[in-house]
Amino acid sequence: MPEKALHGPVLDALGRRITGGDLPAGAVLTLEGIGAEFGVSRTVAREAMRMLESFGLVRSRRRVGIVVLAMDDWQVLSPRVIAWRLQGTGRVDQLRTLTELRHAVEPLAAAGAARHATAQVRAELLEIARRMRALGEAGEGDHEDFLTLDVRLHELLLRSSGNELFGALAGVVAAVLSGRTALGLMPASPDPSALDGHEAVARAVAAGDAAAAQDAMSGIVDEVQAALLVVDDALAAAPSHTTSTATSTA
Repeated sequence: MPEKALHGPVLDALGRRITGGDLPAGAVLTLEGIGAEFGVSRTVAREAMRMLESFGLVRSRRRVGIVVLAMDDWQVLSPRVIAWRLQGTGRVDQLRTLTELRHAVEPLAAAGAARHATAQVRAELLEIARRMRALGEAGEGDHEDFLTLDVRLHELLLRSSGNELFGALAGVVAAVLSGRTALGLMPASPDPSALDGHEAVARAVAAGDAAAAQDAMSGIVDEVQAALLVVDDALAAAPSHTTSTATSTA
């Protein structure tokens, strides 16, 4: 593997440790220690540290070393930080806070899309919802194609909302949906009500009905919040890398 690509595994390993609490705030790292542990050069270790610093996870301090920072300093909306947190012991809290963020943003984004989306976007949303229905009813809710469609639908709503700040959160929602799927937190077959909800959003946006779009999206995220309340205990008790508990498609 070229040296310039070696920092990726080091970055992910350390990112998971920091966001998972194995390396608490105030812990000190050194380039020499990282190089020895992972068998990489000082250049590779430095690049990994540079990336961690860009995410707000560490800060280099003269005569001290590389110091791990508290969560208040993290770039918590970075999709990579989100992915690391979803793989750690704090994944329950991460899912909860992200779902609360989605609840605050996505219904308004859907309403905005009903007002501002282009004809092309409206048609694409309807087609996505149709294809999601076909895959879901075929029992392929956890299929990669289904996830791709789900991510695309939410991305289109956020980016077509007329609010550039909502659009900037598209990567966050994609990370949430992808992370939940990777952790086994999506059902093998989507709940029919979830498919209904996505179709209702797409139809409302296509029709330019902002109130209906907002209500439909609120229903989708409400369902996710309710499901998380049921599975919190199971998630907390399960190993961080896997769980058999499923939540609703959203």
